Amino acid sequence: MTELSGRFAADGGHLYPVRVFYEDTDAGGIVYHANYLRFFERGRSAMLALLGLSHTALLDGQGVSFAVRRAKIDFVAPARLEDTLEVETRIADIGGASFAVAQSARRDGRILARADLTIATINRAGRAARLPPAVREALTTLQQRQTRD
Repeated sequence: MTELSGRFAADGGHLYPVRVFYEDTDAGGIVYHANYLRFFERGRSAMLALLGLSHTALLDGQGVSFAVRRAKIDFVAPARLEDTLEVETRIADIGGASFAVAQSARRDGRILARADLTIATINRAGRAARLPPAVREALTTLQQRQTRD
């Protein structure tokens, strides 16, 4: 796996490595709960980049960006300082102006946290906007690959 983009597994899930640094932990060396959102954001952004979708290009060219609309997180077990985690991202649903992802953070194959997130497409004014056709096509293709296997 490359640090910047991760990789797609054979079943279409996107895998992204995350190293737990001191700044990610509390005084006890355990990952602070809100930092899982950062890990999941990195995984989603890397997945989009690997699909050829640039946040900057979408904003500059089409005037849209993404915002988390909903997040449900289950914390199963703690991650600790200097752990190497793997964030998996899967496309759960695609709507007109949003898409949903199921993400998990694992250490040695064991799920430590899992999240279901809805990602909204917004325009420069912060209002809902339709998913651009290139984004919809890339996400649909990936979702089909994930459900086939």
